[in-house]
Amino acid sequence: MQKIKQLSVIIIGFVSCIIISACADNGQMLNHPPISAGGIDGLKATELNQLSEIKKKQSQVKKDVGLKKLIQGADSYTAEQYLLKFSQFNTHRMKDYIVGGYDVLDIIVYEEDDLSRKNVRVSADGMITFPLIGRLQVSGTTPSDIERHIAHELEKGQFLLNAHVSVTVTEYKSKQFMVLGSVKKPGTFPLKARETVLDAISKAGGIDFEQSGKQGMIVRTLFPDTPEQKKIAIHIDFETLLEGRNQTANLMLMNDDMLYISQAEHIYIIGQVKNPGSYPLVKQKMTIVEAISIAGGFTQIASRNHTRIIRMEQGVEKVIEIRVDEITQSGRKNKDIQIYGGDIIVVPESFF
Repeated sequence: MQKIKQLSVIIIGFVSCIIISACADNGQMLNHPPISAGGIDGLKATELNQLSEIKKKQSQVKKDVGLKKLIQGADSYTAEQYLLKFSQFNTHRMKDYIVGGYDVLDIIVYEEDDLSRKNVRVSADGMITFPLIGRLQVSGTTPSDIERHIAHELEKGQFLLNAHVSVTVTEYKSKQFMVLGSVKKPGTFPLKARETVLDAISKAGGIDFEQSGKQGMIVRTLFPDTPEQKKIAIHIDFETLLEGRNQTANLMLMNDDMLYISQAEHIYIIGQVKNPGSYPLVKQKMTIVEAISIAGGFTQIASRNHTRIIRMEQGVEKVIEIRVDEITQSGRKNKDIQIYGGDIIVVPESFF
């Protein structure tokens, strides 16, 4: 009888230990985040090859060093901040075209065909030659300014009273802007009157939405050729602009503006998902569960709880192992892990 009691005590103690251990494990599962430091062990040869190819591709991607140098030290503004600080560049006069060297003009004096001239090219120093008047300085003035100037000179010389003059710019050669980044036809374009950011995008063939991000900027030179000359960067949210929710960002362009549309960052998903591949990071905040969903979800042989994220942080490669089931099946969606551009998600095959 005594031996039976001793055996009962041992069994009860053993069961108690199991229960306590299980509770402790469960508590750890509930309180510990579903991530841990990991390695890349357990990957098949094909996955290792894919991983190697992706890293090679990433290392070969050319960074826009020139753009970074261009805006280094430049003051940065949102479109709203820019308009508040530099309102003088958004006046009615600034919206009118300012004639410059190499522009081509049509000058019509009504009912005076002998005085009218077409294809009048402005010289490099900003001058034109007009009958009865001679040389006129037109650079830095608007077409309406030139109209008044010619009419005044004709009346001053008593050649024609109350002349009605029309000046039209037929070729825009003096000013230009650039559109770079994720557009279909990047390049340099002549700047016409009252052209905006949306006009620039249209000239460049539209945004390449498969490659573009949602952000961009105008790199602008203020007060050119003066001691106050400086470059600024005006940041633009193209998503809200194109959707019509923020027309403030549709700024008027200025000479030598460079409009840059950022390229979308990509994530890479390999291994046991239904549609492995490269995917643009279409949301500012995407999670591991959303990324797996975009790739069609796990296959039946996926080792879901050994999913890894391979990430570069400050030049150092970091491998994070994620127990995805603890996020999706245990009511822990608030613990979902954010994905960043350049992340490589690896889902190995389960061996069980």
